[in-house]
Order: sequence, then C-alpha cells, then structure tokens
Amino acid sequence: MSVVGQFPLLDPKRRIMRSPINPLDKATVVSIFPREIREIKPTIQPGVFIIPPGSNEKPGILTVGPSSWWHDVDENMPLLEIPSSSVSIAESIIKDYCNGLLGFETNAQAPGLFYVAGELTSDEVKTKYKTELEAANMRQKRWYGILLRLADSLWARSNGNPITISDDMRLAARELGQKDKDWMRDFAAVDLVRCQACGALKNPDFPVCGSCRNVDMSHPKAKDLKFAS
Repeated sequence: MSVVGQFPLLDPKRRIMRSPINPLDKATVVSIFPREIREIKPTIQPGVFIIPPGSNEKPGILTVGPSSWWHDVDENMPLLEIPSSSVSIAESIIKDYCNGLLGFETNAQAPGLFYVAGELTSDEVKTKYKTELEAANMRQKRWYGILLRLADSLWARSNGNPITISDDMRLAARELGQKDKDWMRDFAAVDLVRCQACGALKNPDFPVCGSCRNVDMSHPKAKDLKFAS
C-alpha cells in the first residue's frame, strides 16, 4: 500500500482520539488489468492506493489495511478517528475506479479487478481463487468488446478523428488482437487540420467534418464517395 504523508489533513495543534488498529485487518486487491491503477482518496488516511499492472499469469496485488476519517465534534474537543475496515477500503478502491469508466457495468463488463479478505501473494491468489480469476477475465473480455464497438462507432461518426479514441479502447484492441483497426494507427503522425466551416479539428484523410458535417468538395475522397456539389 502506497501512502503519501502520515495524516496530511490534520491540524497538528488539535488533539486526536486514536482507535486501536487491528494488525490482522488486511484485504488483498487483485488485478489482471495490464495497467497501473492509482486511486487517491483525500478524505481518509491512508488515502493513496497504487495497484500494479497484472495478467492471468501474474496477477497484480495490493494489500490494504484499515483507513480512517476524522470526525470534528467541536473545536474544543479532540478529533475523533472513525476507522473503515480493510474490506470496505478494498471495495471502494475498485468501485471508485470502475464507476468512471466508459462501458463499465457492475458484474457484467469491467476491468479484471476483485478483492479478497486477508493478505495473499500472487501465487496464493492463483491457487486459491481460480474461479474468481476466471470470472474477472470474462468480465474484462466483455468490457474490451464493448470498448471496441464503441471505438468503431466513434471513429465512423467522427470521420476518423483520432481524439475520439481513448487509451482504454486502444488497450482493448491490443489485448483482443485487433491491432489492424484503422484507429489503431500511430496517431502521433496524424496532423489534424481546422475545418474551414466551423474551425473544429478534423482528420485531413477524410472529407467530412465530424463536428458540423461540412464536406470539403476539394478533397479527393469527396468524388470517390459521390458527394453532390
């Protein structure tokens, strides 16, 4: 568990009432998502959590303990520590990360993340939680599939504007072996140009602006696509 500072939000002049910490209160967040995940929760301490990238062969592991928030009863009273269990923290890390993702749906399609009670190694997870790992793998593949369909739709609707394709979509294409997608090209080499009608950035390889639908009749593809002038 990665933590920045000890209790950065607390006033050093205020007294605090600490709760005893159970050293056995541990939970393990498991990831087969091939990208590092960083979750920051500024209202609790410890509140910075980093999950290393993982795979089916070597799941990423993050062990978490309890975290606390602080109840301010009165300025003349000590700050009261309210602890949250390790399982609650592990659950919130996963939920808070996934809830902001395009295409995510609980228990259906999501990054390959789950948590278990206790402190486990990667090898122990592979041995004891094979069913959970397979379920996470299936959810992740379904999520990748959703991202691919969304990327295809956005690519077509925007007439090839590379900024409509997210990093997660490109990751999904790589993980599912779909590297031949048009939108999987090296977009660093694509110089976007301004639409003459609305000023929005557009891919110069396509005659139609994805924002205002203006057609550049001087574009070579305009004749191939038989646009009427």
